[in-house]
Amino acid sequence: MHCFSLLGRLRQKGVSMTFMSLHRFWPLLISTLSIVNAQPAPFALISTDIAPGSTIRSEFVFNGFGCTGLNVSPALEWRGAPADTRSFALIVHDPDAQTGVGGFTHWIVYNLPASALKLSRGAGNMDGKNLPTGAVQSSTSFGTPGWSGPCPPQGDRPHRYVFTLYALKTAKLDLPANTSQAFAGFNINGNALAKASFTALFGR
Repeated sequence: MHCFSLLGRLRQKGVSMTFMSLHRFWPLLISTLSIVNAQPAPFALISTDIAPGSTIRSEFVFNGFGCTGLNVSPALEWRGAPADTRSFALIVHDPDAQTGVGGFTHWIVYNLPASALKLSRGAGNMDGKNLPTGAVQSSTSFGTPGWSGPCPPQGDRPHRYVFTLYALKTAKLDLPANTSQAFAGFNINGNALAKASFTALFGR
């Protein structure tokens, strides 16, 4: 209820809004406005290493196939997930890669606990030791688990790299150890309550 609407209703009931009487209703007015203006924070995924729309630094670029980066996964954090989230999953995908099968996947992590709020820089090592307990990495388009940084063909226009975090309705995805990226993605999307994403660029 707007504060002026509330004042109007009080006047209709014969309540005089003099300075001396108004102060008695001020806490009520403040409380009403707080309820009206309180909005849940949107589900958001951010990175202190990669700003949305920016060019991905060489530290996070793949090392191989002509690319000479350090292949370190960027730091990520999130907030505003739905209250009934039971776990998270992350997919990093290049939709511009000309693979004939819908782009190129650079990182898949699932079974991130609902209590998790971030992934530290370097958490995407192949061994997964720096991930939260219980988290699992699926194979990427390179054929191995863990972070595989950008490495588009030389001369291509900069590719888009879409980082998407999924809030899931299940605490655990029971997938085989050798799960393909397609099967992992299918199960992640099928259990999604909400998702948050940002996009960055890289070309060479």
